[in-house]
Amino acid sequence: MPGGEDTRPGRRPIFLARASYRRRRLRDAALLAPLAAGFLWALPLLWPRGDTPASRVLVYLFVTWALSVLVAVLLARALRRAARAEES
Repeated sequence: MPGGEDTRPGRRPIFLARASYRRRRLRDAALLAPLAAGFLWALPLLWPRGDTPASRVLVYLFVTWALSVLVAVLLARALRRAARAEES
């Protein structure tokens, strides 16, 4: 098996095409994004209460929310682009 390819009849190649692999990873990222955002939103609960001012926590939450929205928009565009490429 030179090159890692299985040449026996009826066997599919081990490696996926680059486009389908990328599409699957984009779907995985889209499924994990809300979990990551939830973790980042819950993170201030672990901060020491007396040391962190409320204004800093609110700024952190706003920035986290804005980045979550940006990531969602970018993932949606990438998934839409991948779906269009799959159709054509």
